Amino acid sequence: MSELLQMAKDLVEAQATSRSMSTEEMITSLSEIYKALQGLSQDQDVAGEAAEAGPVVSRKKAFGKDKVYCMICGEGMKTLSRHLRTKHEMTPSDYRKQFDIPSSQPLAARSYSETRRQMAIDAGLADNLAKARAARKGGRKKAKK
Repeated sequence: MSELLQMAKDLVEAQATSRSMSTEEMITSLSEIYKALQGLSQDQDVAGEAAEAGPVVSRKKAFGKDKVYCMICGEGMKTLSRHLRTKHEMTPSDYRKQFDIPSSQPLAARSYSETRRQMAIDAGLADNLAKARAARKGGRKKAKK
């Protein structure tokens, strides 16, 4: 008996123990569950082959000024981290390992990073950080005995 058929049988058995089912319902349910499992299995095979096939976009083209392109699916965006988590169930470090991307390479578009940097400067975040560090450092002095 195939592994998928065994899994479908186990699921129908579990269903039948929790509620009463006629023979026809069991057969129909078994058939539907088996087909669903086959479909899921084929989708996993296709996804696995796509991931192993190599990058869709070259590393040079992947990191542009206005967009960063996913090397798995080729989709362009401002930042990759969320896309990797939601679409590919992958962490940025796994992505870097898979495509041999150095940790010094940001996974965000250069223009996006510059815009964020300028917003922080305009808001005075660097000055506030320096003041907070100075205040914290001044308050930590230990008294001599």
